Amino acid sequence: MATSLICGRLTASLRNSGARNTLSSASKVLGVSSGLFGAHVSPLQQQQRSLSLHEYTSIGLLKEAGISVPDGMVASSSEEAYSVAKQIGSKDLVVKAQVLAGGRGKGTFEGGLKGGVRIVYSPEEARDISSQMIGRKLYTKQTGEAGRICNQVFICERRYPRREYYFAITMERSFQGPVLIGSSQGGVNIEDVAAENPDAIVKEPIDIVEGIKMEQAVKVAKKMGFPPALVNEAAENMIKLYNLFIKYDASMVEINPMVEDSSGIVMCMDAKINFDSNAEYRQKKVFELRDWTQEDPRDRQAAKADLNYIGLDGTIGCLVNGAGLAMATMDIIKLHGGTPANFLDVGGGATAHQVTEAFKLITSDRKVQAILVNIFGGIMRCDVIAQGIIMAVRDLDLKIPIVVRLQGTTHTHTLHILPVSSSDLEHEKLSKVFAYVKHGGCHGAIHFHALP
Repeated sequence: MATSLICGRLTASLRNSGARNTLSSASKVLGVSSGLFGAHVSPLQQQQRSLSLHEYTSIGLLKEAGISVPDGMVASSSEEAYSVAKQIGSKDLVVKAQVLAGGRGKGTFEGGLKGGVRIVYSPEEARDISSQMIGRKLYTKQTGEAGRICNQVFICERRYPRREYYFAITMERSFQGPVLIGSSQGGVNIEDVAAENPDAIVKEPIDIVEGIKMEQAVKVAKKMGFPPALVNEAAENMIKLYNLFIKYDASMVEINPMVEDSSGIVMCMDAKINFDSNAEYRQKKVFELRDWTQEDPRDRQAAKADLNYIGLDGTIGCLVNGAGLAMATMDIIKLHGGTPANFLDVGGGATAHQVTEAFKLITSDRKVQAILVNIFGGIMRCDVIAQGIIMAVRDLDLKIPIVVRLQGTTHTHTLHILPVSSSDLEHEKLSKVFAYVKHGGCHGAIHFHALP
């Protein structure tokens, strides 16, 4: 099987998906640095569906938790930016584009403005810079050519740190709990620091039942290099961040940088928080803050239909039940010379409507030239899948080949539902389908096979 190839494609897709990025810097640090956890943690093992919020929202949560942050407000127009800048009352300000993508500082806007984080010295300058950000796309290494629209800017007071540190809390699966991650080198790409100097990374696992202890936070603060007079203050901030992490069912809290301010206090200058999507039912307040304009429209469509979908860059669409079978199906596609266009798990309780929505998702990708349906009916009923396929073919007027394999619950009933143009779906048939895709043939055929 071509598992490594599929893992590579999934990982690459997740890294490059902007707001869909589920591989946090903290998780990558755990994967590339040595020390506490002996086993290498691959990026794929760290995948999870999570919600990311804008910086100003995360900063607001920190402020509510009693953590020192710069004073700032969000603006949705250049005139509002002017008003906010005057309200803050400082002539030394920072204007930050609110875009869910990394590399903002080195990005470029439509219109030519360089940098999504700009220093300004007056409300008038804040208005001018904001007018060149709001309503325009920002292009960074992470967004790629698609860019990401900036609808708001966060305007905050400029602070002058004496020293910058990196701090994060993330879930570490090999330890089965959260871990504190710190470094004396903040304000820079922490992944590079971990790769070049693993000893610069401090890690401290936390027993999720007992919770964080003051001595643990103090130990991390000392190892990070905080001066003795600020160790306790830094540790208290870490405890508050951990409590926030638990309270909101976060999967990651990242502060880069945490600083020793020129006035002699510990502050969090920036914040990135990811929330576990499985906790949406009890974190409704947080999930209502989700900005769908920052995400792939297909993600919203998949979320509405309760489907697990990840877009890839291949030509063969996949509709499968169960994540394991979905991975194996993509392996088979790769083994036969094809390339999967997506990962799509309809789950065990899908309805005919969800199957139709799944087809809409798959066919919204113009690269898709064929669709492979692979269902093992345990909880999932094969006749429901078949009805969904018929609805999709009818409603979407599909003109691309669909290969269907159904086995399990009620699969014999599907013989009377699906049109049959082939009674065999062995390796030869799969190879032919991939050949059809390569040569642009076999339009509109449905190949059906039900195993006894």
